[in-house]
Amino acid sequence: MKHTYKVTGMTCGNCKASVEKALNNIEHVTSASVDLEKAEVEVKMSQHISIEKLQEELLEKFSILEIEKQQRNVFSTVANKEEKTDLQKLKPLFIIFTYIVIASILLHYKNWNWSDFMLDFMGLFYIVFSFFKILDLKGFPESFKMYDPLAKVFPAYAKIYPFIEIVLGLMFLMRFQISIALIVTIIVLGITTIGVIKTLLNKQEIQCACLGTVLKLPMTKATFIENTIMIIMAIIMLYKTYN
Repeated sequence: MKHTYKVTGMTCGNCKASVEKALNNIEHVTSASVDLEKAEVEVKMSQHISIEKLQEELLEKFSILEIEKQQRNVFSTVANKEEKTDLQKLKPLFIIFTYIVIASILLHYKNWNWSDFMLDFMGLFYIVFSFFKILDLKGFPESFKMYDPLAKVFPAYAKIYPFIEIVLGLMFLMRFQISIALIVTIIVLGITTIGVIKTLLNKQEIQCACLGTVLKLPMTKATFIENTIMIIMAIIMLYKTYN
């Protein structure tokens, strides 16, 4: 028997390969073939397999839903209507970024100090962004290693990355070993930014992992800009520390 399913959460060739591999490993599945453009997967099976069983074998960022042949055109039409601009998709990111800026300002508005503002901004940035990654510790590494050069070579790095952010955030907020935190920030975000630049230049459509996989955000220039702001802040603070 053959069934066609709609799969959400796929953004690139790696996602396609992941879905096909997971489904093909299920007992009684004879073949599973993904059409990335249509966001569909055709599954041939020797006996019926429940949609719940198929979902269990997929990563949490993927959702599978059975569709009827006559419904395909309807799905296609709805998808086109629901297409959003990158600016609209990134709205949650901008809102969070704005809240972090406001919180950092309020902490020092009575006794303004640029250095303290930047340190608290970087600390809050790391803490808030790590929170969203930890919400899906299983799915985040898969998305992150799609574009981070170090995570591609050392998958374990992607798994501990959210905790690195927590440690860096606490170091900035508690003013503990700031120089080390600044150097690590430049190295860590510098590596990620290299991967982001390559992704943008290759015009790949992949999911940004900056806020984990909870919010489906596209990889865009905004991601590059945010990383660059953090790197510039770190460089400025490091310069002030030693001058």
